[in-house]
Amino acid sequence: MQHWEATDARRKHMSRFGRRDTAPELALRRALHARGLRYFVDRRVSTATRCRADIVFPRARIAVFVDGCFWHHCDQHIHLPKANAELWRTKLLANRQRDAHHDAVLRSEGWKVLRVWEHEDPDAAADRVERELQRWARIARTRHRRTGGTARPGPDPPFRYSPISQPTAPGSW
Repeated sequence: MQHWEATDARRKHMSRFGRRDTAPELALRRALHARGLRYFVDRRVSTATRCRADIVFPRARIAVFVDGCFWHHCDQHIHLPKANAELWRTKLLANRQRDAHHDAVLRSEGWKVLRVWEHEDPDAAADRVERELQRWARIARTRHRRTGGTARPGPDPPFRYSPISQPTAPGSW
């Protein structure tokens, strides 16, 4: 990949943009929180890779990434700058390859990786996340029942994701 040295003005401009708390990420987090789901934000999930998931459910081992259409080269919204077009194309494709590598590493470690594009409806994305959490909860309950309650799928007991207004009572798994 080509090395591209940014000017001081460009570096200063780009440093104003954070890597977390983007508008699409906040919208998804609000939708998940409104459903009573709790999660970690901007958390490293693997020692084998430097990637940080935007939203993490550690017990369920679900990592959610909210990808921007430009930086992650969305197929629906491909737009390359006219200046240095080839350099940008190479850089953005490298971003896609890096994402695929991170996904493969996380999956090999037992994580479920969900990628959400910034143009997706936050409620539809929250539905996808919630379906995966419910799927995990069903599997955890089945394993717990099958072993007679002696073996647990990890360090914490299985639990059911439920709205805050309906807390799960101990022993009702």
